Formats: sequence, C-alpha cells, structure tokens
Amino acid sequence: MTGGFIMDITTIIVSLITGLTSSSFLAFLSARLAKHDNFSQMLLGLGHHEILEDGQKLINKGYVTIQEVDDFNHYLFEPYKALGGNGTGEEVAKKVNSLPIKGGE
Repeated sequence: MTGGFIMDITTIIVSLITGLTSSSFLAFLSARLAKHDNFSQMLLGLGHHEILEDGQKLINKGYVTIQEVDDFNHYLFEPYKALGGNGTGEEVAKKVNSLPIKGGE
C-alpha cells in the first residue's frame, strides 16, 4: 500500500510541475500579469487625475477641514503613492497638506 501511495503522490507532483511549466499555462499567466499591469496603470492614472482635480479645488479654497485633508491623504494620495505615483501628484499633495486647517469636520 505504501508503494502505491508514493507512486500516486509522485504522479501528482510530476503532473503539477508539467502543467505549471507548459507553454499554455505560461501564456495564461503572462496575459493575467499584463492585464493586472494595465489595471494598475489605469488606477494610477485615475488617482493622478483625482489628486489634481480635488487638490486644485482645495488649494483654490485656501484652507482644508480635518476631514478633507484626511480623506485626500487616506483615499487618494497614499494609494496613489503605493502604486508608484509621484511627481505632480506629490507636489499637489504637499500643497494640500500645507494648507491651514479651519472649520469643523
């Protein structure tokens, strides 16, 4: 019984290794990674756009509430930066974070 069990495990392992290295699996994996990369790029672009739009509105207003600056950083800038965003978005975030805080939530 032990010999049959070891043969079954060996067959499963060999099948998995063969399946994972097949060209069709590698093509599938490559397509999924490319799709994920395109999705990340789209999110990065949307985040950049929102940072510029919302940031400019706040800068033009001349001040922020605690809730506005918290939302701007937590929901826009931090995820944008985590996806690799920088440059213009970072400059706008610096300006927003340097605005005086006024008013309520």
